[in-house]
Amino acid sequence: MTMGDRDYRSLIKNSIDAIGRELDTPIDAKDADTIHLDEAVRCLRRAYFDRTDPLPIERRGFNDLLSGLLRKLGYGSKEGGYDVGGVSLRGRADMIVDDSVILYRSAPEAPQNPHAADMLFLNACLWIFDKTDGVIIYITGDRKETSFSLSKNKKMFEELARRVRVLNDLLKGGKVPILEPSEECSSCQYYNRCYAKEKVGRSVSLTELMGMGKD
Repeated sequence: MTMGDRDYRSLIKNSIDAIGRELDTPIDAKDADTIHLDEAVRCLRRAYFDRTDPLPIERRGFNDLLSGLLRKLGYGSKEGGYDVGGVSLRGRADMIVDDSVILYRSAPEAPQNPHAADMLFLNACLWIFDKTDGVIIYITGDRKETSFSLSKNKKMFEELARRVRVLNDLLKGGKVPILEPSEECSSCQYYNRCYAKEKVGRSVSLTELMGMGKD
């Protein structure tokens, strides 16, 4: 998309990247004894690379910045910490109303179930801020909303605490975490570090494939 000598597509992309960097959680890469909730709920290998040998992330649109923009507004947003065996777990809720924590997430379409990482994040916030229940609200590009509720869960928090301790140990030991394959791998900026892409042989046409089973 260009008008005259200006490339507006690049202009929009650069704006999104600039705002994203401003909204990103500030992380001290050298402080392994402080683990942020954003790191612990996602792929630990990705979190490790973000600290040790980072690559820029590609943001797809302003909708991806939803949660960060809400936190920046400061309406009900709060940051807190929780001690996990000597490691400080830091997290920020998008909004806290009475005894409930509220998280906002963008989504390409209304999900049938909440994402596992979002559930871990929300449950950890309930422990960090000592609240009883919470809600995740997914908002699509066409402004449709889908919400899921969660009550405070000890076993789920114990799993999150385990991940915090694992990342802490690996960062201190300089050891890369194991692979955690997921649907997010294909869009991860570190894909080539985890999976070797190699084109083998020539392309096979659909006609050839359909004829493979024939004598």
